[in-house]
Amino acid sequence: MQRRKGFAWVATAAALSALSAGCSGGSPAQGKSDAKAGGAASSPAPAPPGKYRVLPSPCKAVDGKRLKAMLPAPATLTADQRDVLYAGTADTSYDGDRRVGCRWNAQAPEETRLLFVGFERVVSYDRAAASDDDKAQGVYERQLADAHLPTPPPTPAPSTPPPNGSAPAPAQPPAAGQPQQGQQPQGQPPQQGQPQGQQPQPGQQPGQQGQPTPGASPSASVPPPELGSRVLDGLGDAAFLDDKLSAAGAMAQARTVRIVFRTANVIVTVEYSVQPTVPGTVPPSAETQDRARQLARELADRFSD
Repeated sequence: MQRRKGFAWVATAAALSALSAGCSGGSPAQGKSDAKAGGAASSPAPAPPGKYRVLPSPCKAVDGKRLKAMLPAPATLTADQRDVLYAGTADTSYDGDRRVGCRWNAQAPEETRLLFVGFERVVSYDRAAASDDDKAQGVYERQLADAHLPTPPPTPAPSTPPPNGSAPAPAQPPAAGQPQQGQQPQGQPPQQGQPQGQQPQPGQQPGQQGQPTPGASPSASVPPPELGSRVLDGLGDAAFLDDKLSAAGAMAQARTVRIVFRTANVIVTVEYSVQPTVPGTVPPSAETQDRARQLARELADRFSD
């Protein structure tokens, strides 16, 4: 009888000890979860490198026909001199994979034309914080700010509809026997030299309305319109045009059109300048900008190939 009581006491003590260990130690899965939760958070994966790893040769990036259209060579040049002119002069670069440029200079008796084409490949040294494209966008935005482009005018607000949804009252027809605005009274023929429905202005002889002054040219004193600097659409990922005209003076005014656009992680610059030799001559804005834009479009297409 004494042996049975001792055996029962030992079994009870062992059961209580196992139960206590299970409550204090916890489950193995719970221990692993706590250790994982207390570890360091994983860092985000860095952005992949930019689309472009190398840059094209700027002196060979412009088509020969385009060069001849933008830089007409004087007839006095020899064949070898023409080849030198259209070959261009490369800028000095210590890292051809990051920044390159080429310049052309065509001098003629009536004007001098200059052309520059430059490529810059932007690289982010911390792609976990910003990608190559993001860094290139920052470079573009700084150049846009330096250009001081005019702010586009705000969009006019739409007209306010009439209260209570009421439609405007329709125009009342004229009373019977009264002529409408711009019409001759019935029974009276139009004045000689005047089309029906128009009256001569005060101080103007009949038949002279809308007639130009003899010997005067309508566009003789009207300068061509200035297109100005602006942001461009449909050229790369972002683009702007900067048009500058030198101050008038003893020398003829020079016009310089600069186009900057971003395509992925590359910044492309096209700068086209026309300097006439005859004082009072102003290079037209539309023609100069159009030639620069055509070249910029061709360069953008080459990058997208």
